[in-house]
Amino acid sequence: MMSFISAWCLVIISLCYTYVVAQLVPKGIRRMILFIPVFLYFFIVPLSLSTIHSIGITAFFICWLANFKLFLFALGRGPLSSNPKPLSLPIFLAVSCLPIKIHLIPKPTTSYSHGGNLLYYTIMVTLLVLMTKVYEYSTKLPEKAILTLYAIHMYLFLELILAATATLVRAMSGLDLEPQFNRPYLATSLQDFWGRRWNLAISGILRPTVYEPMVQLFPFLGANWSRAPAVFSTFVVSGLMHELIFFYLGGLMPDWKIMWFFFINGWFTTLEIAIKKKVNRKWRFSTGISRVLTFRFVMMTSLWMFFPVFKRVKIFEKTLEEYAYAGEIAAEIKKSIIASLL
Repeated sequence: MMSFISAWCLVIISLCYTYVVAQLVPKGIRRMILFIPVFLYFFIVPLSLSTIHSIGITAFFICWLANFKLFLFALGRGPLSSNPKPLSLPIFLAVSCLPIKIHLIPKPTTSYSHGGNLLYYTIMVTLLVLMTKVYEYSTKLPEKAILTLYAIHMYLFLELILAATATLVRAMSGLDLEPQFNRPYLATSLQDFWGRRWNLAISGILRPTVYEPMVQLFPFLGANWSRAPAVFSTFVVSGLMHELIFFYLGGLMPDWKIMWFFFINGWFTTLEIAIKKKVNRKWRFSTGISRVLTFRFVMMTSLWMFFPVFKRVKIFEKTLEEYAYAGEIAAEIKKSIIASLL
């Protein structure tokens, strides 16, 4: 806990440094050079932590999101620069290192925005707790069943941690924040799943840092076909960042299965987009069939290449150990409170 607090204190100090630099140095190469020490520290900081939860959260929030946002900020682009007026320091800190994006124009509530739906998140927490009990019988379950549990666990955990982060920032700042997931299980295509439904914080930061610059690199292909290498390149960068995060989590050299997962999904997403342009949307599967095919493809490739890495680095075993340890601490605190009251 102390290493986690110390690391995040240094992160906040580093972000304050970038905020001051931006007030003194105009956007461009000079600002980028002055940000380099922060970039390097943010790539190193997960190595100073020791628990799965602290490493995972810090690697995702700081090593990935903050570095990418600061890279754009150095060039005068991205969520830290897109507002009509400069952000205040507290808002700058929140947007820099948390998976949130501020709405410049209030958007109407949509059917997938659960917002303050307490029942929805209560059900998700209950399912997450029940899953930790199911893991006790993991030795009796087939491997595919365990990997499927990993998939459900990851989605529930990400949904809850990102929603909690957004809720906390909303309560502290009063700002309206975008949802992080848009019911990914209802996706009707790979493009729909990866671009509009799954982890919108990541797709939102990869678009200006990778996709849009790559589109501009291939103007000779035309406005439509220049997007194909841009889409594929976005998946490649995402794969590399996932490999880095799993290196932090497990301390093992990558076996590149996750890279292959994003490589294959990127290839088929690019192919899907090309086919759509070719047929000009004149023919398509029904919504129900499209959802089944999309979900089946994502799950099949996930169980084949993505979730075995969880088992390789023993993420869920370590997670359960941390849950058990946290439960012991909570029990001790409870006993201490009861004893003091008596």
